[in-house]
Amino acid sequence: MPRLQIPEKLEPLLRPKKFKVIYGGRGSGKSMTVADLLLLKCKTEGARISGMREHMNSIDDSVHALFEDEINRLELEGFEVLRSDITSDTGGSIRYKGLARNPESVKSMHGFDIFWVEEAATLSKRSLDLLIPTLRSESSELWLTFNPMSSADPIYQEFIKPFENELTEKGYYEDDLHMIIKTNYTDNPFFPSNLEQLRLKHKETKSRAEYNHIWLGETNDSVENSIIKLEWFEAAVDAHKLPRLAKVFEPRGAVVAAHDPSDTGTDAKGYALRHASIFKKVQAKDTGEIDEGCDWATGKSIQDNADWFVWDGDGMGAGLKRQVSDAFNGKKIQHHMFRGSLSGSGQDNANAVFQQIDVTDTNTKTYAQTFKNNRAQYYMRLAKRFYNTYRCVENGEYVDPEEMISIDSEGVEDMDRLKAELCRIPLKPNNNGLYQIMTKLEMKNLQINSPNMADSMMMALYTPPIVNTQSIDFASEW
Repeated sequence: MPRLQIPEKLEPLLRPKKFKVIYGGRGSGKSMTVADLLLLKCKTEGARISGMREHMNSIDDSVHALFEDEINRLELEGFEVLRSDITSDTGGSIRYKGLARNPESVKSMHGFDIFWVEEAATLSKRSLDLLIPTLRSESSELWLTFNPMSSADPIYQEFIKPFENELTEKGYYEDDLHMIIKTNYTDNPFFPSNLEQLRLKHKETKSRAEYNHIWLGETNDSVENSIIKLEWFEAAVDAHKLPRLAKVFEPRGAVVAAHDPSDTGTDAKGYALRHASIFKKVQAKDTGEIDEGCDWATGKSIQDNADWFVWDGDGMGAGLKRQVSDAFNGKKIQHHMFRGSLSGSGQDNANAVFQQIDVTDTNTKTYAQTFKNNRAQYYMRLAKRFYNTYRCVENGEYVDPEEMISIDSEGVEDMDRLKAELCRIPLKPNNNGLYQIMTKLEMKNLQINSPNMADSMMMALYTPPIVNTQSIDFASEW
């Protein structure tokens, strides 16, 4: 067996651990190193290895070609490479499996010694929950290699989030069960020059979020055509706590609570509380039926002393009208059923001018001529507030505080999840040139989680009607 050369950063993989997690950006050598080490085990220990991916329609989608290339490159002897598996003369073998189509079949794979999941960022929670208990023997190991996608993904929440501080500080984490290593091109002494040229090009042409994801192994909580960029979101977190902005963010006016009910059955629910430009709370509830979620949200709004309660009345939310009314009976809280699907002349502000350069400008458009529906109108309003805050916080530009946004980190239970939701709201092409946002169903088809907290924030931008001044007795007020 020839002597293997691997990056020093990955040498700890030689130590036995139940879970070996290797993640990072392009050019780090993680996949090639893992393939070489597993071939070594297959040859010297007769290890039985299962190469897995979440989605594998054919052998061409597996790491079979990578193993074959490494056998040829290293001139390894004693291996027989067949069409769909590899065997060694010591009794070792390598076979492949896709998890998405039949995750239950993982339960029967107790005879394997090592499970390697390549591109593990795509693993579903179902697959992960079934895969982990399969490591029944004392010596069996699960190897996971990936470049992180969303910080809300199951693999990130299971293996990265709990050890995030140590990984950020040291680049690795180790305990009795885990060996977790973050590795990038900077850790690979064999990094090829052609990739260096591509990296430099990407540094000039890609957004910061895209570059950091591709080359530095950072999560990319954005999607193509997303209306809120990652850097906008980051600028808005605790913007009201910056010394130079604390006074301008001082909240005044009505306190608005908003609730996004379950889509179906026990889906997640969202809750947001806004006072002026500050979102005091943004939370999610993952358990319970739709009526339980409504009780949870109305109870919170009462506890938070809200003036208005807004909820999504499209779909199943339409049936909550009586429950909401009963919850606030005898309370000062007023309520409004938001309809994101209302379009054309039926949407909010339909006939109002959306944007006008100056008073002499006659080429103006109304809200109805600009947005497909309420959902698009309010989401674009939310996106503009994030962008304005970014301009102010990062570039020092003056922006009207009422057109900015700040998210109080103390009121957000899972900031990563919120970031993943807000930065993964895509625009949808519209034949009439109107702004349109993808529906939750369309997002689900693209493997984008339901944005319940994000929808709650969007609806919380509802503007309560102004009190009729004729009903105010100014003589008694002043």
